[in-house]
Amino acid sequence: MNLLARREQSFSELTQKLTRKFPDFDRDEVILPALERLREENLQSDARFLDSYVRHRIHAGMGPLRIDMELGQKGVSSSQARAAIYHEDNDWVALCQEAMEKRFSDAPPADMAEKQKRYRFLQQRGFDSDQIRQVLG
Repeated sequence: MNLLARREQSFSELTQKLTRKFPDFDRDEVILPALERLREENLQSDARFLDSYVRHRIHAGMGPLRIDMELGQKGVSSSQARAAIYHEDNDWVALCQEAMEKRFSDAPPADMAEKQKRYRFLQQRGFDSDQIRQVLG
């Protein structure tokens, strides 16, 4: 409960943390049933975790590819991750534009080197090439 009180966490993430923290407890007999009970009581929800995590990473200026990779590292299935990431409310081109303007202002790139610098920045943030090309023109 203390782990969930701080922030939403995925079922897989909680399983890993509790298994590391309590190595003496049998994972299948103690940890998983306890987490299943939290899930049944709606105290742990992967859907809430996904919604919260995707919103947080979008607010930090991250793109869909990076968010998908991070969710995979947290044990979320790729189908669930993609459904949350590519929700109809997320306009990734506009978010890519916003991330670029936050970092470089809205002035167009002065030369090809500047354009490449912006491209690499947005690529590191996790935006795909189509989104970046639409923003950089």
